[in-house]
Amino acid sequence: MKKAFRITLPDAVFIVLLLVSGLVLGLSSGGFIVNFKQFGFSVFSTLQKGVGIASNFVSDKIEDVQDMFTMKKEYAELKEQLKDYEYLKRNNVEIREENQKLRAQLDFATALEYKNISAQIIGRDPNSLYSGITIDKGVNSGVKKGMPVLAIQDGNVGVVGKIVTVGMDTSLIMPIYDTKCNISARIKTTRELGIVSGNGSEEKPLSMSYISKRSQGKLQNGDVVVTSGENGNYMRDIPIGSISYIQALDYDSSLSLDIVPIIDFSRLEMVLIVDQTKGNDRVVGQEVGK
Repeated sequence: MKKAFRITLPDAVFIVLLLVSGLVLGLSSGGFIVNFKQFGFSVFSTLQKGVGIASNFVSDKIEDVQDMFTMKKEYAELKEQLKDYEYLKRNNVEIREENQKLRAQLDFATALEYKNISAQIIGRDPNSLYSGITIDKGVNSGVKKGMPVLAIQDGNVGVVGKIVTVGMDTSLIMPIYDTKCNISARIKTTRELGIVSGNGSEEKPLSMSYISKRSQGKLQNGDVVVTSGENGNYMRDIPIGSISYIQALDYDSSLSLDIVPIIDFSRLEMVLIVDQTKGNDRVVGQEVGK
């Protein structure tokens, strides 16, 4: 019969002490299989590094978004500034052009021997009795019925028409293209005398009649037609337009000429009403000043 293996209390205490001593010895010398202190540091530092990377990534993205909004705002502001610049640029160009027009008109108005009144066009009515052009000057400014109306455009002086109706502060012009308008005129180069008449629309050429066929060889397109100064309706040698077409009809002893007005009525804004009964005070004033 075998004897049972039994561990006595002293033996058990000895074994436990032996195990504890070995464990303490391993931890203190660093020779234990797992270094818990190093393991804990590695885990913590890895987590810390990951949190840092994630934090930097989020921070960078937030800054990118902020930069994007800032750039968008700056772009909008620059866009508005560009609009303001373009607006000012256009205004400056328009102001310079307007100043040039006014200066040219003032120079002509000053040099004209007769008293003249500057006026602005405020309305047009192609369906009225005279295809009328309404201006902002009337009796209170010295305007009278029958006065000739001129204009300067692109540096060229030309006939606009004549006053047919006068109010206190407005007047109505019958333009040269009206069918009721007839002007005694001459061809500037040959001095041939004829009558210029309107055809009812600013888009149609004027007509000149009573020019002898004998002058046909002397005329050419582009020749300027001016006022004759006869009948006292208009001053002499004010340009009306230029010849654009010459036609000789078999049944007529005179030529039929098409005349393009020197004034572009679609762009006309300012006019001069001339009082041929009075001298120009501005010319006299300049002479006195000298």
